[in-house]
Amino acid sequence: MSVFKISGLCVLSVLVYLSSQQLMAEEWFEFRGPTGQGHSTEKSLPVEWSPTEHVLWKTDIPGVGWSSPIVVGDKVYVTTAVSPESETSPDQSLQLVCLNLESGAILWDKEIFHQTKETAQRIHKKNSHASPTPISDGKVIYVHFGTHGTACLTLDGDVVWKTNELKYEMQHGNGGSPIIVDDKLVIICDGKGANFIAALDRNTGKIAWKVDRNVDTRKKFSFGTPLLITVNGEKQIVAPGTDVISGHSPVDGKEIWHLNYSGYSVIPRPIFSHGLIFVTTSYDRPSLLAIRPDGKGDVTDTHLAWSNKSQIPHTPSLLVVGDELYSVSDQGIAQCFDAKTGELIWKERVGGNYSASPLFADGKIYFQSEEGETTIIAPGKKYKEIGRNHLKAPTLASFAVAGDTLLIRTKTQLYRIGK
Repeated sequence: MSVFKISGLCVLSVLVYLSSQQLMAEEWFEFRGPTGQGHSTEKSLPVEWSPTEHVLWKTDIPGVGWSSPIVVGDKVYVTTAVSPESETSPDQSLQLVCLNLESGAILWDKEIFHQTKETAQRIHKKNSHASPTPISDGKVIYVHFGTHGTACLTLDGDVVWKTNELKYEMQHGNGGSPIIVDDKLVIICDGKGANFIAALDRNTGKIAWKVDRNVDTRKKFSFGTPLLITVNGEKQIVAPGTDVISGHSPVDGKEIWHLNYSGYSVIPRPIFSHGLIFVTTSYDRPSLLAIRPDGKGDVTDTHLAWSNKSQIPHTPSLLVVGDELYSVSDQGIAQCFDAKTGELIWKERVGGNYSASPLFADGKIYFQSEEGETTIIAPGKKYKEIGRNHLKAPTLASFAVAGDTLLIRTKTQLYRIGK
């Protein structure tokens, strides 16, 4: 009898501990985490792993998709595109996949849209038909597949609404992820012939507002993900795109300011720190820009704090830790700048090729290459490598954090890495 009581108390203690851990865990609801800028507050993340070591689970994900995973409670969500023929076929089932966080088991995968030969648009060889990352408010999931459609689903996969009103001709496929702003879902749509920013009503999927970007250039397409910031107590949506980055009112989309540059196929998500917006301009030669977002109208000549054109990334987003700004170029050159002045502090070749955005967690910076190797460094004014770990599988998706573990998506599998 006493043994039974002790066992019951132990079980109860474990349940209370697990519940408290879940309550304390941060929410990884969107691309690049809680702030959208690649920061995690979690501790004790792993620094060593391999395809067989410190792998809590790995699960085959059907189809192909380069969206990053998100975590909602005890579930993980990723989008994917599944074809009965091949990954290059125009016939694609655009799906949302839900996994159990603890076991990695697929709980369900559901088709949200179906792409046919008639509706398909050509994608870049490095892109997928499911590249935008889902986003959640903890109650529902929003998914976006470019012009093919946007949808809201319950956490159990039931469709609340679907829309394909955001029509535009994509170039190289879809890319930018949506963000939640109050009662709206905001999406940048920079296509081959049309450039606009749209807000959908989160409850109905109807267009709440739509703002044309009026870009006059031969190559109009980009793949930006907006960032919500607050400047002088007022919210604004920062939207990077072809030849311009701009700040907009969440209420009606009205432009607050814009800064012109030369660049297209813009992929990195902006970050905001030290009163500055940091963004890169992608092709043909990327520039790193530090912009003061407190202006009005055209601020091209007045609000650029500093810029740099040396070994700047086309694809990976930037990262600020303390007073330093970190980047890794597509060709594997990592750099550290003074965030306030733009002074180069150090430059190091880490090797490999890069598309995924870096992560800062538990006092460490994680860079993940397209070849599946993660280089971990200590932030600071000197380059200090902590370790390297290789999954030996291609990956372009960015990290997600779940408690004291990492979620890493390769081309065919999703890994949960722990200590």
